[in-house]
Amino acid sequence: MESKIWLSSPHMGGGEMKYIQEAFEHNWVAPLGKNVDEFEIAIENFIGGNKYVGALSSGTAALHLALVQLGVGIDDEVICQSFTFSASANPIKYLGANPVFVDSDETNWNMSPIFLEQAIQDRIKKGKRPKAVIVVHLYGMPALMDDIMEICNRYEIPLVEDSAESLGSSYKGKMCGTFGEFAILSFNGNKIITTSGGGALVASTKEQKNKTIFLSTQARDNAPHYQHSEIGYNYRLSNISAGIGRGQMEVLQERVNQRRANHEFYKELFSDIEAVTVFSEANSDLYSNHWLTSITLNKDFTTKTNHDLMNAFAEKNIETRPLWKPMHLQPVFKDCPYYGEKIAEDLFDRGLCLPSGSNLTTDDKKRIKDVINNFQF
Repeated sequence: MESKIWLSSPHMGGGEMKYIQEAFEHNWVAPLGKNVDEFEIAIENFIGGNKYVGALSSGTAALHLALVQLGVGIDDEVICQSFTFSASANPIKYLGANPVFVDSDETNWNMSPIFLEQAIQDRIKKGKRPKAVIVVHLYGMPALMDDIMEICNRYEIPLVEDSAESLGSSYKGKMCGTFGEFAILSFNGNKIITTSGGGALVASTKEQKNKTIFLSTQARDNAPHYQHSEIGYNYRLSNISAGIGRGQMEVLQERVNQRRANHEFYKELFSDIEAVTVFSEANSDLYSNHWLTSITLNKDFTTKTNHDLMNAFAEKNIETRPLWKPMHLQPVFKDCPYYGEKIAEDLFDRGLCLPSGSNLTTDDKKRIKDVINNFQF
């Protein structure tokens, strides 16, 4: 069997080892050191927007600390996009709060401003003003930020951006991760850049960043002994992992360009196949890093399903994956409120993520093309 083509595998740039070696030479292998500091600065410079970045052990940890700093607690409610990975919602439950899920916009796939406002109005009517809104830039596609920001500002509800998949994406020229009170980034092994694991919290003030670092290092008070006045967490990124991140930041824009080139490859590949729609920017306001190129099958033109196509790829040792199963359909969240129709459900039923790694080779693309050319839509 031919070698595996992965959905989205790590792609080293070559400069990572010098920063790792530097950490070993100076014996800075703990969650502090030059690599951590410089990695944070590199991210801040890349995204702009006068934001402050704290490097953490995961994007999930970052979202948890964002909600902590927004005062989310037991029996509070947080509105969350339903069409996403469970890590967008799990930290709400860590704090004893309850998610309220919102459906997607049909074209954009991200949180629908219409359903968002319906949810806010109904929760307020029920005496449960939401403590925060979590919007996700899914697969790298920016959400409809003008409308969402206007709604959050009007109802005075803080916004958190889940930008785990969208580093390098922008909305009207403004980087994803710079709109909300907080934003989270992920550097998991499958993301556009990686630190093997890891993430970051993007904060609006230096005080919020300092609080993030304080909470993520066990909330130790400024005292000569070990004293703690708040609950803390062990969430700081190691200096070794941050060294990988520094090397990855040097090739980030190149990785964005490569993923966008993959997306163009797929658009061309499916250009004459009516049964398939490639998920793309609806207009020039949106600039996606196309972390994962995704498609939907149109049931008006084919009886084949996304699983049929996934199986055809699997037979050739090529990894694909269905779109995220909406959170309101997940057993763990079955009792949570949901506002919307069946847009996310329909996307899940018809969609498929295709191999999108920045290290896809010409031969990889030929093998992918052969599967499509031989598939009877």
